Amino acid sequence: MEKVKQYIEENKERYLDELFELIRIPSISSLSEHKQDMVRAAEKYKEHFLAAGCDKAVVMPTAGNPVVYAEKIIDPSKPTVLVYAHYDVMPVDPLDLWKSPPFEPEIRDGKIYARGADDDKGQGFMHVKAFEALVKNDALPTNVKFMIEGEEEIGSVNLGAFCDAHKDMLNADIILVSDTGMIAEDIPAITTGLRGLAYWQVEVTGPNRDLHSGLFGGAVGNPINVLAKMIAHMTDENNKVTMPGFYDDVLEASAKERELLNMAPFNKEAYKKAIDVDELAGEKGYTTIERTGIRPSFDVCGIWGGYTGEGAKTVLPSKAYAKISTRLVPNQDHEKIGKMFEDYFMSIAPDSVKVKVETLHGGQAYVCPIDLPAYKAAEKSLKKLFGKTPVPVRSGGSIPIISTFEEKLGIKSLLMGFGLESDAIHSPNENYPLNNFYAGIEAITDFYHFFAEEMK
Repeated sequence: MEKVKQYIEENKERYLDELFELIRIPSISSLSEHKQDMVRAAEKYKEHFLAAGCDKAVVMPTAGNPVVYAEKIIDPSKPTVLVYAHYDVMPVDPLDLWKSPPFEPEIRDGKIYARGADDDKGQGFMHVKAFEALVKNDALPTNVKFMIEGEEEIGSVNLGAFCDAHKDMLNADIILVSDTGMIAEDIPAITTGLRGLAYWQVEVTGPNRDLHSGLFGGAVGNPINVLAKMIAHMTDENNKVTMPGFYDDVLEASAKERELLNMAPFNKEAYKKAIDVDELAGEKGYTTIERTGIRPSFDVCGIWGGYTGEGAKTVLPSKAYAKISTRLVPNQDHEKIGKMFEDYFMSIAPDSVKVKVETLHGGQAYVCPIDLPAYKAAEKSLKKLFGKTPVPVRSGGSIPIISTFEEKLGIKSLLMGFGLESDAIHSPNENYPLNNFYAGIEAITDFYHFFAEEMK
């Protein structure tokens, strides 16, 4: 392994140059004008897999964006790791808040600034380079397969069908994922749980056209006013969701579990300062760690309608829209919650408007047992690198496809991420510390060896 570490050190600059090539491709899956960029990013990954030493690398079509599959089978009798990552990224709006062009990576203060720097091109590319370092030094102890998709940021809408169609090809002992984070630069973590997600777009329609707000204001239902009231009705004064039955299936954490969860390092004042707020908010009776780890939540992700241009236009709009999401916890089914939301939201609408609810995407929550061989291997590799045992954490985020993997492939996933809260994923000025990028590569190479030992 000393040769492997030396190889990584000698090739650091090349690794970075190659990552930057990938980042420069604006592979935004939610915008149709970037359809060709999705293919370009997939082909770039294929190119790197073959150069790294894969015996096979192919770009495979789906009903949407393609999936990149690659493999290196050293011995069918040995354990197999399936690495999952995604090459698509979020939109960059608002563009004027970026300090440098989002698709022209720039290093400032020891960090890579660009869209996808962390989520997930930076973290995904660590696996390619760790694999390369092992192969080039004849140190790969397991079989490795890669599955890189282009629709994670829009709900992995076609990956479930891809798994159904290629179950034998994707067979493995564990799925290894780096799309999560650490508690701090010097405190490693392994994510043992993810919240589920249900996401909708709602449309509220009043009159059949925009009206003059002077001639009609006060006499006709204003869709924006109505929508705002409906949204306000969705949570109470304690920030609990008001939908009847919403909490019925929530798996309540025991007092002991809550105690262990709150042992994770957390500085409330630093947390507030990092996001520039004077006070935190959330469901009454729970800590911040609990609110984002073991409790569901309700949020409006976007709202619009009427006139939003410069100056004034006295208009009573015909329509108003919002994008709304709930984060869910184990035992809450996103399809059940989806139907529950639609029925309830329609029921609280006044007769002065018409309401349409469209489900955009969703996914189940996920929990990873800490007695898995892969968990123990990740624990050893991170402890070796950081000198301390990683903290098991429940993430507030969602990776809907992780629960789908277990359902479709019957394989557990190990979430070993290296991102930080300050990386601003999904926001302007997304970044990824260089130290984390290189540390991730090193830890992943050790993971394979510890995993091979644990599987004996």
